[in-house]
Amino acid sequence: MSSNQLLPDATVMGAVTLWVADLETMITYYRDGVGLELISHFGDRAVLGFKELAIVILEYRAGMKQASPREAGLFHTAILFPSEAALAKAVYSVATRYPGTFTGSADHLVSKAFYFDDPEGNGVELYWDRDRSQWSWVHGSIEMDTIMLDPNQFLKENLVEGEVDQAKRVGHVHLCVGSVPAAEEFYVKMLGFSKTLDWSGQALFVSAGGYHHHMAMNTWRSKGAGRRKLALGLGNVAIQVEDSDQLAATKDRLEFYGQETIAEVEELRVTDPWGNLITLGLRSST
Repeated sequence: MSSNQLLPDATVMGAVTLWVADLETMITYYRDGVGLELISHFGDRAVLGFKELAIVILEYRAGMKQASPREAGLFHTAILFPSEAALAKAVYSVATRYPGTFTGSADHLVSKAFYFDDPEGNGVELYWDRDRSQWSWVHGSIEMDTIMLDPNQFLKENLVEGEVDQAKRVGHVHLCVGSVPAAEEFYVKMLGFSKTLDWSGQALFVSAGGYHHHMAMNTWRSKGAGRRKLALGLGNVAIQVEDSDQLAATKDRLEFYGQETIAEVEELRVTDPWGNLITLGLRSST
């Protein structure tokens, strides 16, 4: 695949939109637990993030029900922290303010990660990346693993008094899908990510610019799932490119493969085979 058939190297993830049943409870979790700033709150919509960079957008949906855990949708939103100290502060905050929501932790070789469920059951990963010089690639695939990571020991070693760098952003988004081959067809061939790892045919990891993964899709609990029904949970996944030419090239590629797109000013929307909405826009200067 030539370079103009790929998403550009500078591609990053934007905000994840969640449709929620209790807006105030969810604002409190992401603000007071995770440590995001409330950027704006108008009516049924709240934007949280770091400075002006949106990370999670919460939209109230009256009367909408929870999806079945076996349906396609969000596996987790992964928020990337700049240091182990910053990660430790966030992990300690969520664990103490929301006890019982911790679901696991792991050293993935490329990163250290801690997993939680928010008050409405949406998966949240808080993580820190090792320097790229420490990552290992074998025959074009990133080496990742799931190694035991003791959360108490991590906090003991990295939790510090005082201020730490609070910069944070969406590092990657992990989805539940019905088929890994169909996910590869859409996210690699059509959308233009590069495949970085196929995990035993059960999970696919993809990225732009040599990152370990900007997106992942697994069938661990959703194998065979069809298109999503209208339900709480994932509303939109945002992907950001640098300029309008890159946006236009992505639109052309998607339409070449028969995908229906909706184009607006500096924005392009498309749905994956399971009805997950993907919005491509221009990269924030923040």
